[in-house]
Amino acid sequence: MSETVRSFIAFDINDDEVLSKITDLQKFLIETGADLKLVEPKNIHITVRFLGNIRLGMVEKIYEVMKNVAFKPFNVRIHGIGAFPKLRYPRVLWAGITDGADKLRNIFNQLEPSLRGLGFAPDTRGFSPHLTIARVKSGRNKMKLIDCISKYVDFNFGIVRAECLRLKKSQLTPKGPIYSTLKEFCPQA
Repeated sequence: MSETVRSFIAFDINDDEVLSKITDLQKFLIETGADLKLVEPKNIHITVRFLGNIRLGMVEKIYEVMKNVAFKPFNVRIHGIGAFPKLRYPRVLWAGITDGADKLRNIFNQLEPSLRGLGFAPDTRGFSPHLTIARVKSGRNKMKLIDCISKYVDFNFGIVRAECLRLKKSQLTPKGPIYSTLKEFCPQA
């Protein structure tokens, strides 16, 4: 049996100022007493397409698909917070994306047909540009958490540059996931 790796295609967030603002917000979320698993700053990214478990032999084929995506580096504004599936039933807490969201959707739409051609099932949830900042593990202090989210619904985290589309490996461990880059595509400006 060939080895598989859990993987996704994403843009990393490397801006220290933006990450610091996200970390500050995470502290406010934790202070609600809600049962949260925070995403570590080094793991915060914009997932363009989750792939799941792939055979290592697929890495080069996926990379070829990534290299055929037409985009130039662009700015992404991280703005506001919310929850999936909805605010009253929060399971995933996210920071939103305003400027650059259309470009991210365009990249997703370019990737999707070619990934289907490689045998990946369609993404049934569609694409919603965001950064996951925490996961809700239980309903503890849910109303306090919802109130906190409501206070920051219009918070501006700043602007990051989306430059390199990366195929990432996600190794799940008891202490949380460890992400590493398998391949990256960085078009010229």
